[in-house]
Amino acid sequence: MGTMALSSRGRGSRTLAAVGVGVAIPVLLAATALGAVLPWKAEGPAPRARLFAPGVISTGDDDAHVTFEPDGRHVFFLKATPDFRFWTIAVVEWTGSGWGTPQVAPFSGRWAEGDLSFAPDGKTAYFVSTRPVAPATQARADTEIWRLHRTAKGWAQPEHVAELGSDGFEWYPNMTADGWLYFGSERAAGNLGAPRTSDLWRARLAGDRFSVPENLGPILNTAGEDIEPWISADGRLLLFASNGRPDTRGSYDIYVSHRCGESWSAPRPLGADVNSSAWDFGPRESPDGRFLFFTSNRSTTDLPPERALSFKSLVARIRGPQNGLRDVYRVETAALDLVPTCPRP
Repeated sequence: MGTMALSSRGRGSRTLAAVGVGVAIPVLLAATALGAVLPWKAEGPAPRARLFAPGVISTGDDDAHVTFEPDGRHVFFLKATPDFRFWTIAVVEWTGSGWGTPQVAPFSGRWAEGDLSFAPDGKTAYFVSTRPVAPATQARADTEIWRLHRTAKGWAQPEHVAELGSDGFEWYPNMTADGWLYFGSERAAGNLGAPRTSDLWRARLAGDRFSVPENLGPILNTAGEDIEPWISADGRLLLFASNGRPDTRGSYDIYVSHRCGESWSAPRPLGADVNSSAWDFGPRESPDGRFLFFTSNRSTTDLPPERALSFKSLVARIRGPQNGLRDVYRVETAALDLVPTCPRP
């Protein structure tokens, strides 16, 4: 992605049903606590990709990358300036029947940060940030991975995951139940693409430290940009975005791959209107695995209106969702081709 704003892989230019171990119990508790109306189900069926929470999460601002607390009570998302020079983590409460008022997440708001994800235990979260590692007032020039722990009093102070840092940007960390953290990185050493492009990586948590990151290899990584991996809790289903594959329709498309023993299946692009001629990325399943959420900057502004617009309707169209900035979409995973393609033993 281009050199605009923070990222050399172009996140700054973004304006132009496999349920794993450790997830089911929190979801069942959520269904009881919220009267079985969970936020990812509340808007009804979605056999094709649909806007999620228009006016609350998909607003016409630059909105992206939703993450659900396992109990369904809070939804976190990224909110950015149109030029992506500043972005932060917002949160909105789901009451069981409607949305509260979005707020800046209590641990966010000062530095550029986003890509929040929960570990399968629901008590630990990871995100990326430009916050300085040592006490300072200047933001970093790139992003590092940080970790949060939930306590009885709320969120503890974020911890820098120093052993996963590099000379490039880190993005979109997501963890499996057995401790593998998957993420995108622009690190130079081991990168299979051109300098400052992103590859997909993983590292395993042992005690309180991660192992040396390992590149996921040429089946998944290309000479282009391979970004934003979401991994199921059981480590078998991988969703990610890429612009380096011959069947990519748009700037970025979302692909699926399955863990087959010690290797990965050949990635396949998703259907059901997930991929478009725009940027489609940031995939994540709902905690129960029934819906896929993703981010896209697809636009409807090139479609002529049925009649001449008034100034009020013109402004509403310019400032509403699908105006070319990023929005969040949802689609049922049953509508997608997520069946494993691993060869039989």
